[in-house]
Amino acid sequence: MKHRRYVQSAAFVLVAAVYVAIRYWDLTASCLWFDEIFSVHGAEHPWGSLFSFVSLDLIHPPLFYVLLKLWIGVGGESLFWLRLFPVFFSVSAIFPFFALCRELRLPVWTRNLAVFFFAVTGSLIKYAEEVRMYSLLMCLSLFSMWLFARYFVKGKSFAPLVIVNVLLVYTHYFGWFVVLSEVVAILLFQWIKWRRILMMFAIVLASFIPWAIAVVSASRAGSALSQNIGWMSRPGAREVITFVLSLVEPFYYQASTADPVSIFKISLPILLIIGIAVCLFITNWKLQTEDERQTVKLLFIFAALPVISAFALSWLLPYSIWGTRHLIVVFAPSSLFMAIALTRISIPALRIAAITLICLFTGYGFVLESSRTQPQYSWCAWESLTFAAAAKNDANIYTFEDLVAYHLWFAGRNKAGVPQHVIKIRNMEGISEDKAYFLPRGFNDVATVNLDEISETRFWVAYRGKYIDETNPPLSSIIAKGYHLADQKLISVDRENAMIVLFEK
Repeated sequence: MKHRRYVQSAAFVLVAAVYVAIRYWDLTASCLWFDEIFSVHGAEHPWGSLFSFVSLDLIHPPLFYVLLKLWIGVGGESLFWLRLFPVFFSVSAIFPFFALCRELRLPVWTRNLAVFFFAVTGSLIKYAEEVRMYSLLMCLSLFSMWLFARYFVKGKSFAPLVIVNVLLVYTHYFGWFVVLSEVVAILLFQWIKWRRILMMFAIVLASFIPWAIAVVSASRAGSALSQNIGWMSRPGAREVITFVLSLVEPFYYQASTADPVSIFKISLPILLIIGIAVCLFITNWKLQTEDERQTVKLLFIFAALPVISAFALSWLLPYSIWGTRHLIVVFAPSSLFMAIALTRISIPALRIAAITLICLFTGYGFVLESSRTQPQYSWCAWESLTFAAAAKNDANIYTFEDLVAYHLWFAGRNKAGVPQHVIKIRNMEGISEDKAYFLPRGFNDVATVNLDEISETRFWVAYRGKYIDETNPPLSSIIAKGYHLADQKLISVDRENAMIVLFEK
């Protein structure tokens, strides 16, 4: 018996170590991208203007930016230190995950398998390394679920649960789905506690009113929600299937629409094995103890209610709110449910075979992902291009897209040797701008002009595309105004190139 406990503990330590190590994998392999830049930009604001700046963005509460500002104050803005911020919360999530398993009285091997799923899921790895609020959302949602489980089982930790839920909804609006799940669970299974759970909901709601007022005021000032999420498609069968695959996909994450949705030769077999295990578990439902059935019901509510709510609201509201990153709150209860189904397979040989196959496919997924060439993105080229331009000529830099303008501004802000202003030329022929990316509201450091308003005799133009083409728009439109191309530099990246050219009269 003692030897068995040692083996179980060693297995947990090994899986937890893998979990932590994976979060540091390629942590600084890529530069900050648009949304991460907004995070740092927001956190750089003085305390007096941080909240108003974030409220103009409408779609995210301020807690993440407040904590990031404190983090930057401690360690600065190096890429490693910034990326360490979300990793910190992702790693910290192990504690409430483990505590939740103990509170639900899950067997050790079920817990270890659940941690394994939690460790290798590609979406969780991706968001553990992104300087956004999603790892904080996941961490706080797990603390909330753990404290709720304590309240549900023992009637304890009510006050800490209320405090964590306030922090949760101030991290992301999808935190409300976790709070709602807790209310529904009490109303369904422990009606005797309905007054206290509704009091919890009322306290969290009351605490959120000041931020709600700030967002409403920002929207009346001209902020348009359609800019933020108007591009998001309403979920259909394809989106739901893609999300389900992301729950079991080891290591891989679809970084862009040009990438495959999933590595199907890995995700589909894993999903099939887990699906069979779930069917067997449901078939043997009556053979489970009452406590086991209660645990599964709770996990089902935490996993299903946010997904169903997001799906329904995406069709009922003017704009879709569906997104894997928002639904990160369901990955932990889903991992626990899958682990329970697999470890409850009654035939030992079949149980061992199922878990072994999943581990082998996961290992194969690691081999494929580790051997895959790290994609090179155009936004990572703008800093070197900006400094190259400054070294040759200190003329202003013009561009045609908010996406490029924001990266250029961020690359050159507050840096010696980069005196240029970044200016966007609006409505240029030959440019199809991605409206999902726009300059932050309340941000005036990038001016916007029409082509006819340019009067300098010399300026740079930075843009992305396949190649430098003087015979077609947008460059031909500038040449038609009497300019000629005096210098150029191109950095070749995946699927497109980052280019900067010097125009003179």
